[in-house]
Amino acid sequence: MTTAKDIMHKGAQWISREETLARAAQLMRELDVGSLPVADENDRMCGIITDRDIVVKALGAGRDPAQTRCADLCEGTPRWVDASAGIDEVLQEMESHRIKRLPVIENKRLVGMISEADIAGHLADEQVAEFVERVYALT
Repeated sequence: MTTAKDIMHKGAQWISREETLARAAQLMRELDVGSLPVADENDRMCGIITDRDIVVKALGAGRDPAQTRCADLCEGTPRWVDASAGIDEVLQEMESHRIKRLPVIENKRLVGMISEADIAGHLADEQVAEFVERVYALT
């Protein structure tokens, strides 16, 4: 059975909720990623910050990225999947919540991220088409 750990991108990193958006953008550039899980003071995930969040919700709204904390943009319940979860569970989580990036947790620690590219690289064309239809469907 293919698991989340089999298809994830390894080496994901947290950013503290107290860090600024400027630091988040720098870290995204260094890691060549478009999102970072956000951790609270107990190293528990409290959200995800994306490059789009920084641009649209902060810069587009006139906020200063050097003064705005990651916590200021985190909203909703963070979604994640256990490293041992099967691909069907991964797809269900991403499709039902219409999310494009999913943190992978093992023993309460972040071990990777699953993105659209990871999905596309590990599934049959029909499965990828179904995923895209469900995640991007207009409601």
